Amino acid sequence: MASNPVDKQPQSEPFAADLLRGHTDTIVLGVLRDAQRYGFEIYKTIRDATGGLYEIKEATLYATYRRLVKDGLVEASWGDETQGGRRKYYRITDAGRAVYRKNVQDWTATQNIINKLLNVKGGTP
Repeated sequence: MASNPVDKQPQSEPFAADLLRGHTDTIVLGVLRDAQRYGFEIYKTIRDATGGLYEIKEATLYATYRRLVKDGLVEASWGDETQGGRRKYYRITDAGRAVYRKNVQDWTATQNIINKLLNVKGGTP
C-alpha cells in the first residue's frame, strides 16, 4: 500500500467520508465485478476513481478482504511469483455479485428518499 493511506477529507472539496465507510464492502465488490485484482490494485482503483479524493486505510481494506472471503462473497488465491512479489488476488463469487446488486439497489432507493427529503419545503414560519 502507499506509505500512509488514510481516509481523506480534502479541504478544497469536503465531503462526508463517514458516509462512504459504511459502503466499503460494496465498493470493493464493485471493483471486482469485471476482473480479479490484488489488494494494492484494488486500493489504487478506488483512489484513482475519485481522483485521489478518497483513499481507504490499508487496515480497513484488508479487514474487508478477510470478511468478504469469510462470508463467501470473494475468493482469494495466491498469484504467480514470476511477476515479482507474491500477491494475493481476490475474485468476486456469484454470491458476491448478488450482494453487490442488492446493495446498489438499496443505495439507489435510499438516495432517492434522501433527495426527496432534502427538497421538502417546510410550512410557514
